[in-house]
Amino acid sequence: MSTNYETLVLLSPELAEENRKEILELITTIVDREGGKMIETDDWGMRQLAYPVEKQTRGYYVRLVYEAPNALVAELERNIRITDGIFKFMTVKLAA
Repeated sequence: MSTNYETLVLLSPELAEENRKEILELITTIVDREGGKMIETDDWGMRQLAYPVEKQTRGYYVRLVYEAPNALVAELERNIRITDGIFKFMTVKLAA
C-alpha cells in the first residue's frame, strides 16, 4: 500500500549548486530504489529563517512530494540524517 508523503528539507546556505543537486539526486535515488515514486520537487530557494538553527540564519528550502510504502520513509529519513549539508527536515503524511 502506497501513501503520499511530503518532506521539507532545509539545506545549508553554504552548499554549492552542484552539492545541492547531488543531495536531491541521492534522495530521488533512494525513493526510486525503495519502491516509491517522486511526484513533485519544489525548489523554494534561499530563505531567511525565523530563528537561528545550528547558528545559521538562512537556509535553502526544498519540498519533495512522493508516493511511497511506509517502510521507505524510515529509510529516507535515516539517509537524510547522515547526509552532510542537510540540517533540518520534516516529513508529513498527506491526506488521501
